[in-house]
Amino acid sequence: METMNSSLPLLILLFPLIGFFFNGVIMPLAYRGFAKTPANTAGGIATFFIGLSFVLSLFAFVALKGATGNDPSLVTNCFDWFNFGGLVIPFELRIDKLSGLLVMIITGIGTLIHLYSTSYMHDDECVGRYFSYLNLFCFNMLLLVLGNNLPLLFFGWEGVGLCSYLLIGFWYTDTEKANAGKKAFIVNRIGDLGFLIGMFLLFRELGTLSLTSINELLHNPDVIARITPHATLICLSLFVGATGKSAQIPLYVWLPDAMSGPTPVSALIHAATMVTAGVYMIARLNPLFELSPVALQVIAHTGALTALFAGTIAIAQTDIKKVLAYSTVSQLGFMFLACGVGAYQTAVFHLMTHAFFKALLFLGSGSVIHACHHEQDMTKMGGLKKYLPHTHVTMLIGSLAISGIPFFSGFFSKDEILYSTIALPNGISYLFIVGVLTAALTAVYTGRMMALTFYGKERLDHHTKEHLHESPGMMTFPLYVLAGLAALGGFLGVPHLMGDYLGHMPHFLSNWLDPIVPAKHLPLVGVKLPLHEGVVMVGSSIIAIAAYFAGVKIFSRVLFVTDLLKGFGPVHKVLANKYYIDELYHQIVVIPVRNISKFSSDVVDRYVFDGAVNGLGRSVRWMSSGLRGLQTGDLQTYGIMMLGGLLLAMFFIFKVFI
Repeated sequence: METMNSSLPLLILLFPLIGFFFNGVIMPLAYRGFAKTPANTAGGIATFFIGLSFVLSLFAFVALKGATGNDPSLVTNCFDWFNFGGLVIPFELRIDKLSGLLVMIITGIGTLIHLYSTSYMHDDECVGRYFSYLNLFCFNMLLLVLGNNLPLLFFGWEGVGLCSYLLIGFWYTDTEKANAGKKAFIVNRIGDLGFLIGMFLLFRELGTLSLTSINELLHNPDVIARITPHATLICLSLFVGATGKSAQIPLYVWLPDAMSGPTPVSALIHAATMVTAGVYMIARLNPLFELSPVALQVIAHTGALTALFAGTIAIAQTDIKKVLAYSTVSQLGFMFLACGVGAYQTAVFHLMTHAFFKALLFLGSGSVIHACHHEQDMTKMGGLKKYLPHTHVTMLIGSLAISGIPFFSGFFSKDEILYSTIALPNGISYLFIVGVLTAALTAVYTGRMMALTFYGKERLDHHTKEHLHESPGMMTFPLYVLAGLAALGGFLGVPHLMGDYLGHMPHFLSNWLDPIVPAKHLPLVGVKLPLHEGVVMVGSSIIAIAAYFAGVKIFSRVLFVTDLLKGFGPVHKVLANKYYIDELYHQIVVIPVRNISKFSSDVVDRYVFDGAVNGLGRSVRWMSSGLRGLQTGDLQTYGIMMLGGLLLAMFFIFKVFI
């Protein structure tokens, strides 16, 4: 491992914090309030500082690429954050090839979303507050991936949770939006408890929380033998934290409601960065998770179930952002499926491509909503292709990428995940079947979204149609940049089989990540079936193309899934109502907790705690009232009392000493 001292990690981290300080403190003082801060000024400041971080991340990438060691890293050791009881936790930032990739995604896509927001949020009140939150979020997300120990990672982990709450509930005067922010915050706290438990258990076994030290110790056979019996409990505890942050069953319910926030927030937090934190954590600690096959099985099955479950819900939604929200949950399930079968590198690959096409789709949906005067119901759209040509062509690229159409970015990363799920030498794993079904569902509901929005019959009301217009250049420019990444980003991970036909083109991402995240090398041919990698690739491509165009053609004519399921109306109702999971949680979690809280407030607090405090107060008052009666002001009474006291003292002395 080659470690190079550098100020780059610290500067990359600090610039968004400086932007937060400018928009959160200086500008409100200069303009006498958030509401009076000009949108272009606030947006320009925020975009400038996150853009500086992106430029520096490119310098860091060049420095790592030019390094000669096998596992180079840039390190900034600022100071000792904690130092007590033998536990030393430095404020140490580290950029290696994994965190460097994440930093470029966070700052690069973050810069585009900041730029997009400058136009999208232009007419909103308190836009300075919005951009200050956005910069603060980027700071915490960067801290999460740059921190070289678990407490720093957890500090960023909690920080992005706080910023998510602030941004989802940005329009807090709307009760529904404020409740969505609270829901995200509370559900994430449940998962974070598991993360804390896992972190404490890991420290008990290894005596360190440094990520570098943990991964080094886990290559020592003696340490492996000592920690293996406890690895399952540690890994499952950490995975509970990941299910909250990365929206997996059973803690996924916050993410669809988070669509209440501004659309650029959805693109940044719920597509490209925060929700992938759990995947990053597992990839970073992959030597630990490799010690627990049971934990990996739980992760793989949870991911597969979440992917399929969310995909079935997405196909029946009519809100364009809800479709993308459940799609995000499903795609995160794909990433955890890859982690669970040991393909950590493939999970990171899909994390990257997903950041490209999902940020594009969210921003594209924002462009549609902006053009349609904040209308989000796709059944009230249709035929927008001729009115929004730039939005249409960029969203089309994003939809082809997420559907796995050759040769867009999602095709390469999904193909790797599907091939990684094949259990050899026992033939085809049922996880592979679930993956294929989910991929087909993804193509169908994405084609449906495009059909209901851009194709088919126009269903716009007169007022909306009259004012329909394409988004301004500051919004369409980020769409085209992301469209380019969604179209070409997959070529960073060309499979070896295809690479041979392209002049021995290497798998750049695999070569880049190999020192930190091991690649999963599978044989090209199965045992029971001649399941060559090319067969998987061609088969998945055929399914994706057929499913996507079926979705487009069918839903250009019909609006609801129930139209396709004549006589199965209840199926559509269950899917449209998201399997009534929210209602179930409300009955078995929310109502009992509220009842317990009410009982605690009305009975325990009032009669036990308040009763004890009030009773003590009454006792003191009663005693003081009695003592007050002795203060008569009569000198003879005082003399008698003094004489009595003297006699008692003499009696005591006599009994003790004589």
